[in-house]
Amino acid sequence: MFHVNPEPGAEIHHTDPFATPVGERSPVRRLRGRLAATVTLWTAPGPAGLTVSSTLVAEGEPDRLLGLVDEESDLWAAASAAGRFAVAVLGPPHRQLADRFAGLFPAPGGLFAAGEWIPTDYGPVPADAGGWVGCRLDGAREYGWALLVEATIETVALAEEGTPLLHHRGRYRQLGD
Repeated sequence: MFHVNPEPGAEIHHTDPFATPVGERSPVRRLRGRLAATVTLWTAPGPAGLTVSSTLVAEGEPDRLLGLVDEESDLWAAASAAGRFAVAVLGPPHRQLADRFAGLFPAPGGLFAAGEWIPTDYGPVPADAGGWVGCRLDGAREYGWALLVEATIETVALAEEGTPLLHHRGRYRQLGD
């Protein structure tokens, strides 16, 4: 027989047994973790998708979008093949969705099986996202351990203003936390 802790929120370990010890952690990675970033979902025809928190919008003529994505991801394969992709802004209710597309949460039936999706020429977007942009892929190059993706924004669809989901120090947060 085994012991079950009846307390709500009980943990098996008080720390992450797989975490890198503090003295061995990269100072640059620790710095990056201290920079709060909006959580976005990048999708492409196929469909394929990936949670990305390294996204930057640059206004200009034309408006541009930059992001760091995993070169080995299904998203990159689909976006580079299609030459286009969508980026949706996620909010606090999308924590499981973000984890699912980051490969941290199970996705029975596939990544797009749960929730409501709006089909677009750029890739499916969550029906309840805080807005999305459709982008034309301009290029990509290795940048650190990722690909720096450069794109031109062709379509913008904004929902009512909502609270963004943030990623800070390895956790999801929202404004006011």
